[in-house]
Amino acid sequence: MTGLSLKVLTYNIHKGFSASNLRFILHEIKSSLRHINADIVFLQEVHGERNISDNRFDDWPNNRQFEFLADQVWQHFAYGKNAIYKSGHHGNAILSKYPFIEWDNINVSLLRSASRSLLHGTIQIPGTNLKVHIICVHLGLFGLEREHQLSTLARRINSHVPSDEPLIIAGDFNDWRGRAEHYLYRDLGVKEVFKTTNGTYARTFPSWLPVLSMDRIYFRGLDVINCNFLHGQPWRRMSDHIPLFAEFKLT
Repeated sequence: MTGLSLKVLTYNIHKGFSASNLRFILHEIKSSLRHINADIVFLQEVHGERNISDNRFDDWPNNRQFEFLADQVWQHFAYGKNAIYKSGHHGNAILSKYPFIEWDNINVSLLRSASRSLLHGTIQIPGTNLKVHIICVHLGLFGLEREHQLSTLARRINSHVPSDEPLIIAGDFNDWRGRAEHYLYRDLGVKEVFKTTNGTYARTFPSWLPVLSMDRIYFRGLDVINCNFLHGQPWRRMSDHIPLFAEFKLT
């Protein structure tokens, strides 16, 4: 962080596999994330445990995927389970260079077959009294499901995030029709980085030919310095999603 800026990145890593599921690319993802060097990294579809793959891939890490990615760069991290199955589980993770004051994983599952949660952390900016609320999301595939989850998100923020404390909500919203804005702007007063800066959402899916705006970075109580969607190499040949980057000035 330079001065009072905060660099964030959000990325659906597809459980560490290429879009085709033919290659295990977590090591490439780790290298690429380090090159960006964000202060806060919001991750979706991260394996917390996967027993079966230990024997299938020689380069499968010995520790959990989010710990493997965080190694020596992001000293603080939080993980929340979404999907739980016989061989393990995956969910959302937040990697941070700055300490968490607290974090919580809120279950917003509407369908038994599609577990979902909101990972809400609060970080402390060193040398200041400033708290920043960061929420990593991966919403459902169906409209009614997302409406329920967005309503829960709005209630969570209204009850747990003071209006004078900065807020960033990032992740895979699965909101290709752009209806999340109705809840987030009307109920919470948050704005989306790319729509605010460029007039439209960034197209992030599928990575090889992005046509759908699935991934977002919403904010409140900060000023945007710049933003970028990382659509070139190596990103387009890794996950099926393209990562989003934004830099904020803390006010």
